[in-house]
Amino acid sequence: MQRPDSDATGAARRVLIVGGVAGGASCAARLRRLDESASITIFERGPHVSFANCGLPYYVGGVIADESALLVASPALFRTRFDVGVETQTEAIAIDRSMRSLRVRDLRSGATRDERFDALVLAPGAAPVRPPLPGVDLPGVFVVRSIPDTQRIRAHIEERRARRAVVVGGGFIGLEMAENLLHRGLAVAILEKLPQLMPPLDPEMAAPVRAHLEAKGVALHLGDGLARIETRPDGGLAVVSEAGLRLAADLVILAIGVRPEVGLARDAGLTLGARGGIAVDARMRTSDPAIWAVGDAVEVRDVATGADVIVPLAGPANRQGRIAAEAIAGRTTQFRGVQGTAVVGVLGMTVAATGASEKSLRRAGRSDFAKVYLHPGHHAGYYPGAQPIHVKLLFSTPDGRILGAQAIGTEGVDKRVDVIATAMQLGGTVHDLAEAELCYAPQYGSAKDPVNLAGMIAANVLAGDMPLADWERLGATDALVVDVRQPAEFAAGAIPGAINLPLPELRARFAELPCDRTLWLCCAVGQRGYYATRFLLQHGYDARNLSGGFTTYRALRDAALVP
Repeated sequence: MQRPDSDATGAARRVLIVGGVAGGASCAARLRRLDESASITIFERGPHVSFANCGLPYYVGGVIADESALLVASPALFRTRFDVGVETQTEAIAIDRSMRSLRVRDLRSGATRDERFDALVLAPGAAPVRPPLPGVDLPGVFVVRSIPDTQRIRAHIEERRARRAVVVGGGFIGLEMAENLLHRGLAVAILEKLPQLMPPLDPEMAAPVRAHLEAKGVALHLGDGLARIETRPDGGLAVVSEAGLRLAADLVILAIGVRPEVGLARDAGLTLGARGGIAVDARMRTSDPAIWAVGDAVEVRDVATGADVIVPLAGPANRQGRIAAEAIAGRTTQFRGVQGTAVVGVLGMTVAATGASEKSLRRAGRSDFAKVYLHPGHHAGYYPGAQPIHVKLLFSTPDGRILGAQAIGTEGVDKRVDVIATAMQLGGTVHDLAEAELCYAPQYGSAKDPVNLAGMIAANVLAGDMPLADWERLGATDALVVDVRQPAEFAAGAIPGAINLPLPELRARFAELPCDRTLWLCCAVGQRGYYATRFLLQHGYDARNLSGGFTTYRALRDAALVP
């Protein structure tokens, strides 16, 4: 009987892995733990294998002072600990599927050779987008993908004594680079083609991020894309936008996004998905049964929407590498899909999300969902230092299954999103969030944690205890908006057309409200509006709560979603 770790001749199986970093390195290490006899070799075209590319912006900013801290594992460690061969500065250039061979080129000598394989794993990653625009290849224009990229950026800042930077793109890398360039003492401007920062977020959830960056001195130019980059007479750069804006810069960071590296797979005739990534099954196998693919170059299922997506995140890439290794070793483990759980810190603010956004649900044609907003403190309000967390929770109706969440704040944001992400992964509902038993001490949380509150509010919506007013119809509704905050709060800012009837006076004065009109209740964050809604419903009124109150209104207004 042929051993599962050998080929038809009885020789040890030869497993080649193209690309190190997250997916490829994880695959190699896991496969060795499962199969001690296989021959495993990683080919990496860069000078480093298994480096922390998520830490690159922080090396530019000096937060990570020592470059060696970015090196997760060296070729020597792979060799001595795992008996895995690593060939750096060696590029895979062609696959011969019929011969099961991989052609590689030594980038130092230019020599090529063919390597036989029994199993091949593609982990080529994704390349930063360099749009085909004038000037993107000028000196001083950079992308951020590798340690050499960061070395060049650091050297340019020091040699040019750079004072001004323009970051093109307001997503994860763009915001991280903006923060770290500010740490280096540079004035920073961000040019973003979309009308919001952080495109994965819904617009109203990105609005506080914009306000925060502007308060920290970042110049934001949203809704305006890059047209070209020019050299100024003094040797500096000028970034010219599609609207004709000219931004002077000493360096430019292109953080427009990434594109999956699929050239090797495409040339070999492997099937690509609708989004341009490598198509794989649940065991990370491609259309060729001897070839697997993992990481930023593959398409996988979004568990919230069911769509095929490309999610360039380190966590999924590591798990996919592990799945591929187990498949090669003969195990039946399957990759469950992704839900896009991610977090970014920028200048003291934390932004995190998991699952679907409202935008992605609507793009997928979904209408069977509801949303709630809340703005609780990150720990007990009576304990000093409580900071608000702004949360948006999306859930299906009528079953309450969690579809996604977004949260923004300065403290405790990642913890709450991680809890919601875990519940979502287990198929949880808003009722599970309401009943979750979480740590409580006044400096860490509240007896009703923000996670509990999100679940309770959503459960109230499903039960009909808190009918929701539709923020999207605010400018067109005939409903009467009743603000139940105190007069001083109302005078400091209110929804146009709203009347003020403070909650402490509601029981004595509710008869002043018209019985023949729908009432939309508003307060600061939604809690007092909920109390007023419950009271009025039980007195025969058609009352509905504006979820999240005036705090949510300001975010929606700043995102131009309400008048």
